[in-house]
Amino acid sequence: MKRWSRIVRLELWELTDGIVMPTAAEPRLVQQMEGAPWEIEGYLKVGGYEAWKRCVKELKATQVIDELKKSGLRGRGGAGFPTGIKWDKVLNHRVPERYFVCNAGEHEPGTFKDRHLLKTLPHQLIEGCLIASHTVNAKASFIYINHEYHEEQQNLKRAIAQARERGFIGKNVLGSGIDIELEIFDGHGSYVAGEETAMLESMQGRPAMPRQKPPFYPTDFGLYGKPTLVNNVETLCNIPRILHKGSSWFTQVGTEKCPGTMMFSLSGAVNCPGVYEMPMGVTIRKVIEQCGGGVPNGRKIKAVFPGGPAFPMVTADQLDLTMDFDSLKKAGTGLGSAGMIVVDESTCMVAKTLHFSNFFKNESCGQCPPCRMGTMNLAALMTKIEEGNGTQKDLDSMLQLCGFVKGTGYCTLVTGASVLVQSSLKLFRHEYEEHIRLQRCPSQEAQAGMMVAHS
Repeated sequence: MKRWSRIVRLELWELTDGIVMPTAAEPRLVQQMEGAPWEIEGYLKVGGYEAWKRCVKELKATQVIDELKKSGLRGRGGAGFPTGIKWDKVLNHRVPERYFVCNAGEHEPGTFKDRHLLKTLPHQLIEGCLIASHTVNAKASFIYINHEYHEEQQNLKRAIAQARERGFIGKNVLGSGIDIELEIFDGHGSYVAGEETAMLESMQGRPAMPRQKPPFYPTDFGLYGKPTLVNNVETLCNIPRILHKGSSWFTQVGTEKCPGTMMFSLSGAVNCPGVYEMPMGVTIRKVIEQCGGGVPNGRKIKAVFPGGPAFPMVTADQLDLTMDFDSLKKAGTGLGSAGMIVVDESTCMVAKTLHFSNFFKNESCGQCPPCRMGTMNLAALMTKIEEGNGTQKDLDSMLQLCGFVKGTGYCTLVTGASVLVQSSLKLFRHEYEEHIRLQRCPSQEAQAGMMVAHS
């Protein structure tokens, strides 16, 4: 059955199986195409590879970067760094040997938008990768993809083969004398391997462990110790559209400092979980109500993770916060990769926090002692409280531990684990105290709302 929802600017979008597909001119990324996703004909009919043709035949690298700077596109992988500035830094690096890597190593709970884009828009991603690689004059180019994304890898391989047949990839592209290849790298499959320096380490046959930043920023010391441009899937899918339609078209939606749209992975206590493209600056409330169809069974919202479990939660009285990098940072949380997880009133927050604490513990690579021991001890204390064996001293110990280990690792995993517990205790300390007082979980529906969509 098809459902319809109305979003900003009163544009109609069609919802099928939890995925919003555009029926109007509002979207900046998603396009309706004929045929299977990997079939090139459908993509060509909507202007596919036109931007790549221009890059090959007429546009200089500096012109491409200038257009990206004008668009204001910021990385959609979590940090929100200006894309044009990053490309410029790699292009003008003093070291002539450079590399390009698309990071499709998505593995965080509640985040599955890259998987959707890989499955449905492989040609758009390929075109973005080709443009990025060519612009920075990369020696070699890779798409690092989550090992668990089998169907998506097959789609990508089929699409690359068809692009090669049309002369968009390979030797002497479109008769230009340009040679370019795009290789798929079967990723490690762990959460920490999605961190860009850990990803690059694993691509060189070493353990997927993050490197210290500074000095090991990929734009300076990346793959094989050379300058490397790393962008995520959504960022790259925006590139062909911006160059084909123009930066002024792209900036017509979104906010002044965060133009364009964002793909939101919406999961948890909503009627219609899925992936939704919405303008930057949309409120949390609109995403939940207009995209997710509200909370099941008329229950009330207890909390929302706006950017996944590594960022502080917001409560029901903060649902009118706008979803963009700067607004959420100002509010004390973060957008991250826009993995929104909704928690309703039936959910035990101690159980929910334990669920994610165990994730961080299990996904720690163990390289940094504060992270290895910190995540383990936080999960152990959370388990003790959830099982009814906790004390008031344990609450103080957790907060003290969070203060010790926060910000100490080579990556942000231990910081995310600390922020999770700090946020949970700050907002829902009374639930922890009830567990301690009753020596059990007081919620009769402690398991409700615990399932978070991963695909």
